[in-house]
Amino acid sequence: MPHAAWPVDPGMIVPFLAAIILIELTPGPNMAYLAALSAAHGRRAGLLAVAGVTCGLAVYMLAAVFGLTEMFRLYRPLYELLRWMGVAYLVWMAWDAWRDGEEAEEAVDLTPAPWTLFRRGLLANLLNPKAALFYVSLLPGFIKTGHAGPTAQALILGSVHLLISIAIHGSIVLSADRAAGLLDRAQSRRWISRGLGVALLVVAIWVVWETRLRT
Repeated sequence: MPHAAWPVDPGMIVPFLAAIILIELTPGPNMAYLAALSAAHGRRAGLLAVAGVTCGLAVYMLAAVFGLTEMFRLYRPLYELLRWMGVAYLVWMAWDAWRDGEEAEEAVDLTPAPWTLFRRGLLANLLNPKAALFYVSLLPGFIKTGHAGPTAQALILGSVHLLISIAIHGSIVLSADRAAGLLDRAQSRRWISRGLGVALLVVAIWVVWETRLRT
């Protein structure tokens, strides 16, 4: 079949998949948050957060397709505003998790409501400027002429990224839940919640360092 009949260049598929898998397997905010959350509150909580994270990625994918995320690369104050809002949100979630740990012995179930879990995953990703710049910097290199239009190619490749991220994030959630299940989760909830708070604080510090713009 001629390459022109393919919506995307078939020669780009394997390199794109390799790049996506390596990026998703690199330790980062989403991975740390989902693992700690699932250990503290179980797989249902983790999967709800995965849904929020995925929707956040989808928003940035669509924004990148239509050129909206280019603003973050061209206008540094906007990037910095989003960056520090993301850091502040992570610090707030760290404090909230630590507070849950303090109250763990007095409450039967401190698992946040489903909408809260989804919203936190969504906002954590929307307030991550690297998620926006990821699509701005990566996708154009895999879009080639002679195939479907640039918009169609970006949507196809972006959708593949979403599916891979769901698979990897879901695996992290299930693995963390299984590991925590080896312990007595109810008895250990105080320390698991505190661990979640510390993990989120470490993630916030990591975001400050990793998302700085080099001059």
